[in-house]
Amino acid sequence: MSKVELFGVRVTPSRTSKALCVITAGVAFVLGTVLGVLIPLYVLPPLYGSAEVAPGRGPAPQTVVQDYASARGNLVEVLTRRPPAETPPRAVMPPMDTVRDADAPSQATTTTPLPELTLSSSPTPTTTTDEPTAPPPTEAPVPAAGNNTDDEGVASSRLTDGIFWNAAVEAALPRGFSQRDVDEWREFCRHSALVKVEEGCGRMQNRLLTFENGTQSCCRYRQNFDQIQGEIFSFLLSRELGIGNLPPTSLMLVQPGEWQWSAVRAQLNLAQWAEDRPVVLTRFQEQLAPAYIPEVLRSAERRLHPTDLDLRGLELEQHRATVLELAQWSDLIVFDYLTANLDRIVNNLYNMQWNPSMMEAPAHNLVRDPATGLLLFLDNESGLLHGYRLLDKYEPYHRTMLDATCVFRRRTVEKIRQLRDAGDVGARLRRAFRQRHPELLHFLPTLPEKSIKILNARIDNVFEVMERCERTYGR
Repeated sequence: MSKVELFGVRVTPSRTSKALCVITAGVAFVLGTVLGVLIPLYVLPPLYGSAEVAPGRGPAPQTVVQDYASARGNLVEVLTRRPPAETPPRAVMPPMDTVRDADAPSQATTTTPLPELTLSSSPTPTTTTDEPTAPPPTEAPVPAAGNNTDDEGVASSRLTDGIFWNAAVEAALPRGFSQRDVDEWREFCRHSALVKVEEGCGRMQNRLLTFENGTQSCCRYRQNFDQIQGEIFSFLLSRELGIGNLPPTSLMLVQPGEWQWSAVRAQLNLAQWAEDRPVVLTRFQEQLAPAYIPEVLRSAERRLHPTDLDLRGLELEQHRATVLELAQWSDLIVFDYLTANLDRIVNNLYNMQWNPSMMEAPAHNLVRDPATGLLLFLDNESGLLHGYRLLDKYEPYHRTMLDATCVFRRRTVEKIRQLRDAGDVGARLRRAFRQRHPELLHFLPTLPEKSIKILNARIDNVFEVMERCERTYGR
């Protein structure tokens, strides 16, 4: 027997020891085979994938990695999956351009979206792919209220009756400022004390006034009288014409020693307002939006004629906001021509020589009340005096806008006809000034005779344009 050295001691193994070693090695081999081969083949594969594996054969190494990753993902998904909750069907929000104007009448049977505020060709109906498109109705459409109907009973989308906006458009126009609004504002200004005078409401020495009850007013102060005259007499002319787009306006005298002004005497000194100067107070309104020149009046071929409205396919119910703005613009064009206002549309026309995109900018001194759609004609101080002195330079721009217009409000046409036939517009304006502001007769000159003559001539011009349009399109 050979000797084996173990831990430094030579020992001689016996036959029994050798037999035990062989048996132990065999048992270890068998156990290793069972643990290392059989368990991976027959136990683990179901967890690692759904693919079948042939007995006694393992998948290729790359397949094992792929199946493991897949099995791990499936296992995580199963462990983290929650039972489906019962949820109500999701409401689909309509596109923003389908929201109707707040003043539009409810139309439960129509789905035609409102267009933008710019004029465009006939709108293309919007369809969605979520639901099948309903077949077109077989019955003839019912004419909308106020639309014209031809001899065959087919509804017409025309917005005019000759040179007039039709009754449906007139009825849908936003309510302007009434005579009651004007009278109440004048009385409020005369009997309310001021508590604050601060910067605001435009340039130079204009100020934002706050009355004791929190009501605010934009106050116009000028060194020369003609701009104060222009503001107040332009407002009085708008009342004679029945145009309610000018906010209520009144006059006051700056009198720091009087009870109305005593609380703001120091602020008047900072503003450098002189005593016994007339100022114009316009009722302040919040949350107003810019107003833009309508598309039909932007290009060199600008025209607001009945035929242009028909060609563009405008309809009151589908283009409500656009149509109602156009009807107010027809009044604005007449009013600005009569007063020769430089600070609105003429401002944009004149500046086109330096800025070709000027007509796309917001109109100067014109804003819109988003709640009602009413256009507000602001800052009319250049009218009737300052604008008349500059007619040689700016008359082509005034005349361009007037000649482009052949659709009018019926009431405006009748007022122009009355003023032209009577020839007494100067007397009316002077009488209105005396009645409304008797306390200012010795502080503010009345409208000069030269301005009255020019105004009468411009009333004649407007009337001639209306007659020409009437010969072309009828009444």
